[in-house]
Amino acid sequence: MIKILNLLLLTLSTSVLFAQNALVWDFKTQGRVYSSPVVDDSNIYIGSNDSCLYVLGKEKGRLKWKFKTKGEVKSRPLLYKNTVIINSTDGSIYAINKQNSEIQWVFKTEGEQRKDIWDYFLSSPVIKNGKLILGSGDGHVYSIDPNNGKLIWKYKTEGIVHATPLVHDNKVLIGSFDGYFYSLNAENGQLIWKFKTVGDAYFPKGEIQKGAALYSNSVIFGSRDYNLYALNIETGRGVWNYKEKGSWVIATPLVIDNNIHVGTSDSHRFCSLSAIDGSEVSSYPLNMRVYGSAIQHDNDIYFGCFNGKLYQIDQSKEKLKVIFQTSGSKKNYSEVYNDKDEFKTGFELYGEDFMKVEKNILDLGAILSTPVIDNGIIYFGDANGVVYALKLPKKSI
Repeated sequence: MIKILNLLLLTLSTSVLFAQNALVWDFKTQGRVYSSPVVDDSNIYIGSNDSCLYVLGKEKGRLKWKFKTKGEVKSRPLLYKNTVIINSTDGSIYAINKQNSEIQWVFKTEGEQRKDIWDYFLSSPVIKNGKLILGSGDGHVYSIDPNNGKLIWKYKTEGIVHATPLVHDNKVLIGSFDGYFYSLNAENGQLIWKFKTVGDAYFPKGEIQKGAALYSNSVIFGSRDYNLYALNIETGRGVWNYKEKGSWVIATPLVIDNNIHVGTSDSHRFCSLSAIDGSEVSSYPLNMRVYGSAIQHDNDIYFGCFNGKLYQIDQSKEKLKVIFQTSGSKKNYSEVYNDKDEFKTGFELYGEDFMKVEKNILDLGAILSTPVIDNGIIYFGDANGVVYALKLPKKSI
């Protein structure tokens, strides 16, 4: 047993070492990075809490230009024609020329707000049928003309809307911190249906924090009431719900074939469920939260964790391994964890010093960013403000 354990630890440490050596480049911003990157042929685009959008060359990570807003850029940028569109906590949406960083237009909402310290993201803009759709901390869902920034329609919810919209079959599907999930007509913003989450004794509103995924005729999303929900897209009626006891489900689920894959908050695990009925398929234990979404590449699943580690799941072998550890995690890991990878004695996540504890966790180089993979390179940011480009490990035979 000891021999097997030692072999497992050696394999794990070797995989981490290989990945560290596979670092192509890193780039330091001046704020924490919760934003998820997007790429085009030459560049990577990513926001930072230092209020800037950064445009870096994919090959060497050199700064091409940056654009400064008056707030934190905590959403995924959107590339549209010759512009990059971003959402900022200053309450404005910006369209910026990709070549010369000049402002094309600015749309001002009624202002941003943050629910609490665990409300880490802004709604990321999406384009569908010539309309820009996104949510706002002012409680609205907005539809904007992406060519000139003029309002097409807006819909008012009763809570912060930091979820990223899913647009399907002329429906805008989006959740709010008011605990409702909405289906809106994408043409005019009129309500088609809305669904109220169940709620929980500690979180009765059942706030919906991030985005939804599509499976067949269902829309699937998580909530702060510990549930994952699958709703019928046409009627808004429940298809199934799965209770993740004691844990929010923040991350947008990844759908592959008939399964969904998602990390959890305080139950500290990554799990797969049947998209058909919500039954559990597999589970991988972690030692910290997952808020970013997982992605699939070459039959492998990749996701980041608050512990500063990037994970890979080989679906064919059902194996989880660490492929990278951020510099902040390597430096500060012993401040949070003991040599058994468990919380140190006296380390309490939600005690009286929860603000300080949350800072300690973020200082691990927590990965809230959802990675993107392009041409064998995986890109993501961390909570210490570092943007990484990492050559993917080769598949073992």
